[in-house]
Amino acid sequence: MSIIRNAAVLATTCATAALLSTAALAQQVYRIVGPDGKVTFSDRAPAANAEGTAVGAGPRSGGGGAEALPYALRQVATRFPVTLYTSSDCVPCNSARNLLINRGIPFTERTVSTNEDIDALKRMSGESSLPFGTIGAQQLRGFSDTEWTQYLDAAGYPKQSQLPPNYRRPAAAPLVAVPAQPAAPAADKASAAPARRPSAPPAAPTGPSPSNPAGIIF
Repeated sequence: MSIIRNAAVLATTCATAALLSTAALAQQVYRIVGPDGKVTFSDRAPAANAEGTAVGAGPRSGGGGAEALPYALRQVATRFPVTLYTSSDCVPCNSARNLLINRGIPFTERTVSTNEDIDALKRMSGESSLPFGTIGAQQLRGFSDTEWTQYLDAAGYPKQSQLPPNYRRPAAAPLVAVPAQPAAPAADKASAAPARRPSAPPAAPTGPSPSNPAGIIF
């Protein structure tokens, strides 16, 4: 009899554990921005002095950036962001880009085309060769499929794409932002106005007149 009772208790315990496990998997996940601006993720609702939004609670609509990423992939991308530095007519750069796209790695691309871009690249990598990539703090010079794959694996990126259909990869941008040209100042109306010619003095009388019978020229 005790064996039957123990079996019933065990079955009830297992059922309860299964329900709790299912509830835990379905738990809401919150993206919390603290008073200091630090972003964290938690299954607990944010405190009153923190700003939070619910994420991971079913399919998302709209938006194609980092917020559209699955939770696990977003966590990896936050800890070990990937940045690729490229230039035009760079075949290895295309190979590196294709590796990241085909594997479904969310990454940022920076183009190097001006002298300012080259100087900034030298300050970061110590040289000007491309492609150049970073996975978190790890720097990758040149492109090797094996090397880049090993570092992506070590960072925890999935081996196959998990990007949602609505994800949109950010457009490539220059490494050094081009400052906006200030608008040309409006021309001074006074200086822009054509100079007025002084009026010619009245012609002196050349002969006698009723007021000057002798025709004297003063």
